[in-house]
Amino acid sequence: MQHAVGAPLPPDPSGWTPGAGRPPVPPVPPAPQGGHPAAPQPPAQPHAAPPGPPPGPSIPPPAPQAPGAAAPYSPPQAPGWGPGGVPVHSGQPGSPPRDITGQVPLPPVPIPSAPPAEPGTGTATLAVLLIGPAGAGKTTVARHWAQSRRVPTAHISLDDVREWVCSGFADPQSGWNEHSEAQYRLARRTCGFAARNFLANGISCILDDAVFPDRPVVGLGGWKRHVGPGLLPVVLLPGLEIVLERNAERSGNRRLSDEEVASIHGRMAGWYGSGLPIIDNSTYDVETTARVLDEVLARSIASPPAW
Repeated sequence: MQHAVGAPLPPDPSGWTPGAGRPPVPPVPPAPQGGHPAAPQPPAQPHAAPPGPPPGPSIPPPAPQAPGAAAPYSPPQAPGWGPGGVPVHSGQPGSPPRDITGQVPLPPVPIPSAPPAEPGTGTATLAVLLIGPAGAGKTTVARHWAQSRRVPTAHISLDDVREWVCSGFADPQSGWNEHSEAQYRLARRTCGFAARNFLANGISCILDDAVFPDRPVVGLGGWKRHVGPGLLPVVLLPGLEIVLERNAERSGNRRLSDEEVASIHGRMAGWYGSGLPIIDNSTYDVETTARVLDEVLARSIASPPAW
């Protein structure tokens, strides 16, 4: 059996003896230049919300220390919390709390300025009545104008609605009588109801009909009653030679004799001096006529004609 060599160690002034199991005292962090001990830094916890206060009783305030005594060691606190479970914030006094969610505030979205006014009728909701003799191109121009607009626009053709009657259709070419007159009036009321329904749902509409100036109560006055006072009438009246040429290209019950075409064209000349806008499309194609029609309607919106 071997024994330790040398003199025994002196007793510990604190009263500790070997085998007592006293835990070691954690070392005090070295003080930085300036004479003040550095505060312990908590471990980094990325993308973690500040936890609640540590469980257990609140930490009592430290006892006053004697002058010259070393500062006692304080355990590290949880991020975002101070002694006693009091939340702390970084930054200068009065600054808003630090955002730990990682959200980056975006700059305000600039509000675009209003686009410049479009030429012509633009996006206006309106009702148009295109008047003209047979062969003037009313139906073709009205359909093209409605299709070329950037807003919903409907085309309502009187002849199409009139031909909804299959059995018992009163063809005016077989002779104008009370039956053909009644079916014309019925078709106008039907077109007027459809126009009001489209307008009530924010859809513009254009109607075409051969309205005579010498029958104001049945013709233009009837359309005004059926659709409303906001109806914008425009007369499409090319030369007689053009009307005869276009009528010769038609077929079915829509093709009239040259005598009837000339008579209707002569009656349509009464619109001159009425105050309604008149377009002579003798030298215009369909696209040009539709563009001129849109410009005329834009002027009518700014200064409605008296009729």
